[in-house]
Amino acid sequence: MWYEESVFYQIYPLGFCGAPFHNDGVPKDRIRKIIGWIPHMKRLGVNALYLGPIFESGTHGYDTSDYRKTDCRLGTEEDFKEVFSELRKNGIKIVLDGVFNHCGRGFMPFRDVLEKRESSPYLGWFSRIDFGGNTNYNDGFYYEGWEGTHDLVKLNLRNEDVVGYIFESIREWVEKFDIDGLRLDVAYCLDEDFIRRLRSFTNSLKPDFLLVGEMLHGDYNRLMNDGMLNSVTNYECYKGLYSSFNSMNLFEINHSLMRQFGPEPWTLYKGRHLFNFADNHDVTRIASILREPRHLPLLYAILFGMPGVPCIYYGSEWGALGEKSMGDPALRPSFDAPVWCDLCDTVSRLAEAKRGSEALNYGGFRSVLLTNRQCIFERKSENERVLVAVNADDVPYTAHFDAGCGRAVDMITGAPHDFGGGSELPPYSAAFWKTER
Repeated sequence: MWYEESVFYQIYPLGFCGAPFHNDGVPKDRIRKIIGWIPHMKRLGVNALYLGPIFESGTHGYDTSDYRKTDCRLGTEEDFKEVFSELRKNGIKIVLDGVFNHCGRGFMPFRDVLEKRESSPYLGWFSRIDFGGNTNYNDGFYYEGWEGTHDLVKLNLRNEDVVGYIFESIREWVEKFDIDGLRLDVAYCLDEDFIRRLRSFTNSLKPDFLLVGEMLHGDYNRLMNDGMLNSVTNYECYKGLYSSFNSMNLFEINHSLMRQFGPEPWTLYKGRHLFNFADNHDVTRIASILREPRHLPLLYAILFGMPGVPCIYYGSEWGALGEKSMGDPALRPSFDAPVWCDLCDTVSRLAEAKRGSEALNYGGFRSVLLTNRQCIFERKSENERVLVAVNADDVPYTAHFDAGCGRAVDMITGAPHDFGGGSELPPYSAAFWKTER
């Protein structure tokens, strides 16, 4: 599947385009800004774009008010068609946010319930409506909101009319915009039967249609399997990546990767391609988390070298800062133009290596050498073998291990490498050694 050999770029469009937080109802073609960033994405080695909410909403995009109308703050349907056409011309696939667990209070069926109460034909569209209760909006009835947030009205995904509305909306998105997949917001909350039906439906639209689910914890196999989601967000390794460097304990990320992909028969996700990331629109920027800035390119080396599909959050490729404690807008800014720097060069080389490597795309995982500050792991497929090596220390390290061959080429720099007499890793360095067969 195309997804398995991809490098993703994530854009949160309302923030990226500088749209007002509250929908002012004023149409403006801000989404065309993405066209100007396509050369930057291509230079990075990106071949897929995960684009956050684009449909009409009241504020942040996850409070959808109309699933069949693009948000006026971003542009018209024609504006989006032009942007998506340019992305496709440049070989970039398009994955949109699918927000199906809940809608906004401005969603027409919910407004009908507010107006007509017990006589509304849409009562069954929403979860746990109780006219004997109330909410903080003093609506005169209770309804379930996402995690107690009544701005986000929980949809009843067991209602056939709701399912039909969502599926027909997706059909429109595919027919109008030719999208290649969906990232399902709060997938861990979704009805499992709905996900099964969604997988069958989207497969009927496009056999290689991608479904990635947002999962924060638990066994990913609950939703990621041949009948449900293709992939899920790998929050376990997200935490393991930054924590391993900040605590100078690379055993942590190695433990997670062994648990998920190691050679043992009990490995959880062998053969699956999890959606890996260093940060996103919901968490503190990685450059604001790491205590040692020189660890940043090393973290990205592990991100691109480990099993799964890497995703870069816009701006983080040049080390943009952003603290979750400052609120979501701090994580979702508008940049006037992309920046290019040494970190971007590193990410670009990592992306080129990953996209062109059978082992990095499909190979198994085996830990070869591990200390608190150094790690070497193997990615091996039928026709290729790559050793990913990282030294997080501020002094050189000479690694002694059985490489299984004498020589290799570093896929990041193109430099030859000789394993004889030990392999020296400079301070704060990473290598992708493609070994001789």
